[in-house]
This record gives sequence, C-alpha cells and structure tokens, in this order.
Amino acid sequence: MVEYFKHALKGTGRVFASNSMATYSLHRADGYVITPSIYDEKYIDFLLAYCREKSINALLSLFDIDLPVLAKNKKRFEAIGVKLIVANEQTIDICNDKWKTYQFFLSAGLLQPQTYISIKSCKEDLSKNKLEFPLIIKPRWGMGSIGIFEANTEEELDVLYKKLHKEIFDSYLRFESNQNSGACILLQQKIIGREFGIDILNDLHGVYVTSVAKQKLAMRTGETDIALIVDNEPFLETVKTISESLRHIGNLDVDCFVTMDEAIYVLEMNCRFGGQYPFSHLSGVDFPAQIIKWCNNENTDEQFLRSEKGLLLAKDIVPVIVERR
Repeated sequence: MVEYFKHALKGTGRVFASNSMATYSLHRADGYVITPSIYDEKYIDFLLAYCREKSINALLSLFDIDLPVLAKNKKRFEAIGVKLIVANEQTIDICNDKWKTYQFFLSAGLLQPQTYISIKSCKEDLSKNKLEFPLIIKPRWGMGSIGIFEANTEEELDVLYKKLHKEIFDSYLRFESNQNSGACILLQQKIIGREFGIDILNDLHGVYVTSVAKQKLAMRTGETDIALIVDNEPFLETVKTISESLRHIGNLDVDCFVTMDEAIYVLEMNCRFGGQYPFSHLSGVDFPAQIIKWCNNENTDEQFLRSEKGLLLAKDIVPVIVERR
C-alpha cells in the first residue's frame, strides 16, 4: 500500500507510515515513526504532533483496532487540516463487532447462516435438529483469521469454545472482548461454497463508486494468496445494498460465499484496505490515486476504476535486508 500511494503521488507528495513496532513496510515509506500503543492515552496527541511536524494532510489506517480510536478524534485531526479517511464510529462498530455485522446483514435483507452468541442457545438448537454440524467458531471482535475453528461434534464444540476463549484473552483481541467477556464468541453454521472477496469503493461522502470481485483460490494467515478476478455483475445488487446502507468512506473489504445454487452469503467486512486489495490493484484499478484526487477536491476519474476480468493472480514472498545493525 505504501508503494501504491507513492506511485500515485508521482513525486508531488510524500508517504509517511507509522506503527507501534518496526516493520519492513515502514522502511518503504518516505518517512516513518514508531508510535505509542493504540490504547496509550498519548497515542492521538503523538499522531497529531507528527502530522503537524511533517505537514501531513491526509491519514488512513490499515488496522481494524485503530479505526474507532481515530474516528473518535476526527474533529481534532480536521482542526489541524488533516483529512481523516476513516468511516464514522457507528459504521466501524458494525464492521468490527461480528455480531453487529450479522445483525446489519439481516436488517439489509442479505442471506446469513444461522448465528449464535450463546453456546447454550446453540446447543439447544442442535438438540432440536434446528441446527447441524459443522459449525464455525470465531471471535466476536476478530481479525486476520485469529482463532477460527471448525467443530464437527458437540465434544469438539465444548473443547474449541474453551480454547478460543483462552486464545482471545491471551491476545490483543482481549481489549475489545472485555466489553462483554461472556459473549465474545460467535457460533455459526458453516456455509459450503466458493469463497469470494470484494473491494467496495465509496467516495469521501460515502457514495458508491465501484467494486472489484475476486474468487479466493488460496489463503495464508487470513489473507488471500491466490485469486481470480471475476465478473462483478452477480454481486452488484449485494454490493450496492451494503454500500448504500453502511455509507463507509474509502475502501471496504468484504468476504462472502456463493453456494451451489448461486446464493450469496456475506459473512464479514473490514472498513479499510484489506489483504485482497493488491489483486484489485493488479487488475487495473487504482484506489489510492482516486483517493488522492478526492483529497485534492478533484472529481472521480474513470481511468482509475477499470478492472480486467479473468486475471489469475498470486502473491510472492521475497526475502529482503531491511537494515544492518
């Protein structure tokens, strides 16, 4: 993403990066800074000072947990001339809280698998044959495929439920999960079908602009590894329903399954650029370039919104020397 934004600027601006620990991506930016933790009370003040120091006029995040913290302080960034490309708090809450995501999809009239926030209710429906295995067990406030399990028997369900609860509170997911530690796990009927990812771009006023659909053919650590760019048309009604109901800002990363009878089940959303965006970018679209135009009060440019269908794309891993110490 750093490279995409640098290329889009074509030397007319600089790209800065930040993180709470050193990463390779930071070294690819024109400048970088190591920040306090997102939960540190000095975090926002630190970012504001860095934006002033480097004359930064637009800011976005690639981390779900960062989004609500930034959104709460949107006016503080705007007060120093920084355009925060982040959705409002309610929209971010719907995306980050998978139980609210499920309820949002239902209210929008989109197909959903049977989903439970209570293991007791889940077991009751299993005993009454209203629900059947396999079940997917996942964190309510989860990301990056952390702690996702499949249970095929009631014994597995009990063991994996306890295991996941421990994993949640042994990881950074504990911060959000502390909101409701007794209801921090979702249990969901497994959907059998082909998995797809969709990038949905809204403008800075939350209005739908375009979308790119891809079939996920291989995954690694929660990110798409190999994908095929497919026709967007079958997903268009679903995509526009999400866009118009959610009114997010910038890119929205969506995961869905399509069953044998072509029914579309949308399961999750990330209110940011996700790991599948590079495939969209390679297909011909250039969301960073379009976002920069909007930040400069320029109109939508169709040349940045065209994607080529039928491309089979894969990520590569190349070891590099970051620095010598």
